[in-house]
Amino acid sequence: MSIANKDQEEIWNGAGGKAWVRAQALLDAAFTPFERVLVETASAAGAARVLDIGCGTGATTLALGDALGPDAECLGLDISETMITHARKRAAEAGSNAEFIVADAQTHEFSASHYDLITSRFGVMFFEDPVAAFRNLNRAAAPGAGMVLLSWRDPAENPFMTAAETAARPLLPGLPKREPNARGQFGFADSARVERILSEAGWQDLAHEKLDVDCRFPLSAMDLYVSLMGPVGYAMAQGVDEATREKVIDVVRAAIMEFAEGDKIAFTAACWKTTARAA
Repeated sequence: MSIANKDQEEIWNGAGGKAWVRAQALLDAAFTPFERVLVETASAAGAARVLDIGCGTGATTLALGDALGPDAECLGLDISETMITHARKRAAEAGSNAEFIVADAQTHEFSASHYDLITSRFGVMFFEDPVAAFRNLNRAAAPGAGMVLLSWRDPAENPFMTAAETAARPLLPGLPKREPNARGQFGFADSARVERILSEAGWQDLAHEKLDVDCRFPLSAMDLYVSLMGPVGYAMAQGVDEATREKVIDVVRAAIMEFAEGDKIAFTAACWKTTARAA
């Protein structure tokens, strides 16, 4: 397997991937509305061969396979063997026709001109060379094939997603700062930059739609979220002393409680729905 994004392979086969597997049910519940967006797009397009990039533990690929039926080809790709192993287990348990591979979408040798739809839910903001990655995906797309990408808008528009690190930074001064256009969660926040990347990679008919999506997960899962997810969860997985860990969880829990509504944590996810077409 040819890997260009070695750092991402390390993260997502280490603490990052393990965290997503442990929090799979929580994340699937919170992000169900985005799953519906991709399924509706694929169904409306009459897609028969779908490639789902950065599929993680498989929720979107499984949903696409279920919606499109047994004759459709739905392939989920992720750089994380940890998460793909879990996705395959889920597919086997569900009797799904969805399939999964461990690969780097920037360098993987796809069948040429094969897929009639390429999708991603928050999985394309991590490429070392995004133009090369989307050029490679363009080669995998059939002529005129569609692409639909879901990505986060600016951190300032997503206060829930930055609440934990803002609260914990005094206790974890080594937390990385969010840099504009940097690889990572908010790497595609600048729609003009994304348009330049996709155009240079050979995609056409680009359009960006703002999505403000209400997301929820059970309040009872808050401690799991606090201890595992995002830069704070990743920092704690690298090792902190128990006293610091308890202080971090306390301050982050208090910050996340600002988003509590009854027995749920509720937040608005400010995202882009980007669509394009292969030449």
